[in-house]
Amino acid sequence: MANNSQSRTARRQQRKKSKKPILKKIFLFLLVIGLVAGIGVGGLFTYYIMGAPSINEALLIDPTSTKVRDMDGEVFADLGDQKRTKISYDDLPQQLIDAVIATEDARFFSHIGIDFKRIGGAILANVSNGFGSEGASTITQQVVKRSFLTPDKTIKRKVQEQWLALKLDRQYDKKTILEMYLNKIYYGSGAYGIAKAAETYFGKTDLQSLTLPEAALLAGLPQRPSAYDPTVNPDLAQERMETVLDLMVLHDKITKQEAEEAKKVNVESLLNQQKKDETPYEAFLQKVADEVEEKLGINIYNEGVDVYTTIDQNAQKRVELLLSNSEDNPIEYPDSKLQVGLTVLDTKSGAIRAIGGGRNRENNNGWNYAYHGNGRQPGSTMKPITAYGPAIETKQWSTYHQINDDKPFDVAGSDSKIENWNRKYQGWMSIRNALQWSLNVPAVKTLEEVGYSEAQSFAEKLGIQFADDRMTIRDAIGGTATGVTPVELAGAYRAFANEGIYNEPYAVTKVVYNDGRTVELKSEPEAVMSDYTAYMITDMLKTVVNSGTGKTAKVPGLPMAGKTGTTNLENKEGSPDSWFSGYTTNYTIGVWTGYDDQKQVIPNTSIAQQLFRYTMEYISKNIDTPDFTRPSSVVAVEVEKGTNPAKLPSEYTPENERITELFVRDNVPTEVSGRYDRIAPVENLTATYNEEKEIIEVSWDYPADDDTPVSFEISAGANGSLTKLATIKDKKLEISKVDKDIVYQIEIVVVNDDNSENRSEPATVEIEIPKQTETDKDKDKSEEDNQKENGEEPPDGTDGTETDEQTDEPEPNQEDNTEGSEDNPTDPNQEGTDDSTGDGNEENDPGSILDGIGSTIKPNRNKVTV
Repeated sequence: MANNSQSRTARRQQRKKSKKPILKKIFLFLLVIGLVAGIGVGGLFTYYIMGAPSINEALLIDPTSTKVRDMDGEVFADLGDQKRTKISYDDLPQQLIDAVIATEDARFFSHIGIDFKRIGGAILANVSNGFGSEGASTITQQVVKRSFLTPDKTIKRKVQEQWLALKLDRQYDKKTILEMYLNKIYYGSGAYGIAKAAETYFGKTDLQSLTLPEAALLAGLPQRPSAYDPTVNPDLAQERMETVLDLMVLHDKITKQEAEEAKKVNVESLLNQQKKDETPYEAFLQKVADEVEEKLGINIYNEGVDVYTTIDQNAQKRVELLLSNSEDNPIEYPDSKLQVGLTVLDTKSGAIRAIGGGRNRENNNGWNYAYHGNGRQPGSTMKPITAYGPAIETKQWSTYHQINDDKPFDVAGSDSKIENWNRKYQGWMSIRNALQWSLNVPAVKTLEEVGYSEAQSFAEKLGIQFADDRMTIRDAIGGTATGVTPVELAGAYRAFANEGIYNEPYAVTKVVYNDGRTVELKSEPEAVMSDYTAYMITDMLKTVVNSGTGKTAKVPGLPMAGKTGTTNLENKEGSPDSWFSGYTTNYTIGVWTGYDDQKQVIPNTSIAQQLFRYTMEYISKNIDTPDFTRPSSVVAVEVEKGTNPAKLPSEYTPENERITELFVRDNVPTEVSGRYDRIAPVENLTATYNEEKEIIEVSWDYPADDDTPVSFEISAGANGSLTKLATIKDKKLEISKVDKDIVYQIEIVVVNDDNSENRSEPATVEIEIPKQTETDKDKDKSEEDNQKENGEEPPDGTDGTETDEQTDEPEPNQEDNTEGSEDNPTDPNQEGTDDSTGDGNEENDPGSILDGIGSTIKPNRNKVTV
């Protein structure tokens, strides 16, 4: 047993000895890797440090300003060049210093320019969330970054920043560095430095007079000056102020009770109500600043960069005039409170050429109605986006497509109805007509037929974001919680103007850093619909402007398209929002008018159209504006009105019943309408003279057609003058009281009983009645003599001729409403008198002929008096 135990112990020791070389090798390998990595990182960092700029005292005191250029590259704004008031450390009240230190750099007075504790926390955050997710910049580092370095988030820049912060901390004392920081930083509303910010927001030039809430508000602004600007976002500014107060409590700068008292102050009550100094084109610059911060993460007021924008100064000046109270403004506003949001886009590129942020902006807390917030209900301007555009795109509807505007639309699952704005309903109509007059019922029926999924996808490609990410039936008419801004609406309409190509509207083309690096910021084009959809919507919107609800916006001589839009208040007359969005091949404009109080109605809803017209007219002067080009995928087709589905007109369709509409080339109608086709004429028309009865016997053939009931219209006359005798159903006719030695013309036209305008070509026949011979005269005379000898009087007259005074027959010019039907036969007792004729002595003038013709007509053995 002992030997076995000893043997096991020996084996263990041997295994341990064999493991030691392996562990030692691994340790040495890792050590070598670490040394190599350390040397490599050290070498890389050394390389970065060697490339760092030197500390320039002039740049520390007077940093480079941001230059903003227009569409032609000309500088129109130099941000930070003038709006700066410098102070010294001794001008700072202690509670302001405490607020800044607690918020930005709690160990500022104790670290060496960089804070290793903050760096450790930032490293952990960057490992878990990605590089750049959290910074560890001290106040010293922020001074260095804003004075010498570019704002991009790279390891190189971060290494150089930390190195320069260490150097700066050795060369300057803490008070001077804090002074540099507070003079350099941007505080929003165009204010650079703490002194200018205090004057801008509170009207105070003495910093010692700042209250604790004011000091906390100022200390919190540099993190996000545009977002926390109390004149733009007072609610966010309030939250930020309270956060700073909590940080001051955390770092023992104030008591909790002091913080709670300060939190009771509303930031809006602190603000200076005097008019601020405005930067030129401030509404446009707001968009520029927001766009650069969103895309690059930098603030143009803090960084010395060169910003190339899309602004057209000529267009911007025009917009600002139209939103001003100038006597030169052609628009009469009902009051000073009516607000406007307006944007002008370049139709071809999507570049923003001008922005109207609002009227009397010094009193609206800097809110930009052109693009801030979620916008307002767009009303009927949504109809091309959510209804008719998707219908043409997905179903290839034509501009003639018929929708039944028959009655108010019942909303499923509720007791509510959607009605037309005029409370009138016109039955079947084309979608062109429905859009022209902005009718609601056809629009919601269109959306229902297209389907929400297809329509939502179409609209979202045009930049529209729906409330709760879903459409409802009322989105067809823009009457839901979904809101849009003028920039968004103009961006969507521009795609219709630009052959279906959408670009997100943009105000900045590129940014050039102070080291020469350039970043392009133009939005990329995207095909979001077929060219046929874009053109057909455009053509319908041209009708809106030329002869529909948008006539006030029309600029004579310009080919243009557009759409009106208004919203409604429940149980109240009037509109709280009025819109117009329209375009030419050069420019697209979106306009909103309304009040901050969303329940206040607009006295004049046409102002939106006026703003569009006066803007478009001015910026289109002296430039060529070509019409929209019809793509090969669209064809213009003449169709017959009232056909549903569309049918081609026949050769007999009247001109006033023809209309030309647009169709997708692959979906044109091919069937020809038979509504106005002339039905076939009668066949085998014959007319013979029965000398014995002295009547004309007329007969004809016509094929029976149970689907097309017809009647036969008979006319007769002589010498080219025809008189309508009757309309009958039968195919035989007897005409009595005819004159001798006359050539009669008899004409028969077949008439559709269901459509009296549908008539056949006339069928005609001529018949000559022979002269009365001497033998006939002698025979007549002999008969008269025999009657006299027998004591008989000649019938109906002293000369043996028949008179027209027949008590059972009307005069020849009277109409017979029986139309010879078998349901209304004449009295058979009259047959004995119907065969009598005149004595042949009447003149052969047209009047006497027509008086005699047709006195008696016998169709199919039934006598009909006409």
